[in-house]
Amino acid sequence: MKTCYIIAAGESGKIEFEKGKNDYVICADAGYLKALECGITPDLVVGDFDSLGRIPELENIEVHPSEKDETDTFLALTCGMERGYGNFVIFGALGGRLDHTFANLQLLKYLCEKNVSCTLVSERETVTAIRNSSFSFPEGERGTVSVFSLSDESSGVSERGLKYELENAVLTSSFPLGVSNELKGEKAEISVENGVLMIIRERNV
Repeated sequence: MKTCYIIAAGESGKIEFEKGKNDYVICADAGYLKALECGITPDLVVGDFDSLGRIPELENIEVHPSEKDETDTFLALTCGMERGYGNFVIFGALGGRLDHTFANLQLLKYLCEKNVSCTLVSERETVTAIRNSSFSFPEGERGTVSVFSLSDESSGVSERGLKYELENAVLTSSFPLGVSNELKGEKAEISVENGVLMIIRERNV
C-alpha cells in the first residue's frame, strides 16, 4: 500500500521511515526544518509558514494565508488525499501545543469517516483509529494500549488477548474505561461493531 508521510512541527523525536517508490512526503510549515535535520527531502511543503518564520524558496511549495480555518497539518492531509493517498503516517502531530495535539486527534475521526487510514507517531506512542472494524497486534508485542471512543458512543467493543479483556462492551466519550490495558505477548485484537475507536499504544523503539 502506498503511503503519504507528513512531517508536522510538533514534538516527534527521531524521524525514520523507508520511503517506497510510490510513497509521498509532505512537510507542514516548520516540519520542513525537521525534515532537513533528518536528511529527508520532501515532495511538497505546505503551510502559512508562521511557525517557520519565513517562506522557503522552493518550487514544490503551497503557501496559504495565516488567517484560515484549517491547520497546516490538515492542509497537508488534503494535499495527500487529492493525490490519491488513502494511508497516512504523520510525525510531529503529538506533543507541543495541546490545542494542536487535540486538533490532530480529531483528524483521526474525520479520516476514519472517509475510510482513510492514518497513524500519528511520536517518540513514545503511536495513535490510530478504527471505525466499525478491527485492529490486530502480532504475537510477541508487549506494552501499554489504551482505547478511547471518538464517537459519543461506540458499541460492540471487544478486546481479546490483552490483560483486561472486553466482550461486546460499550465505550463512551465521557468515561475512560479503556485506559491503560496491556499487551501480554500473545496475538491480540481490538474491534468495534459501531463507532470510532482511538487506539494509543507504546511505540516499539
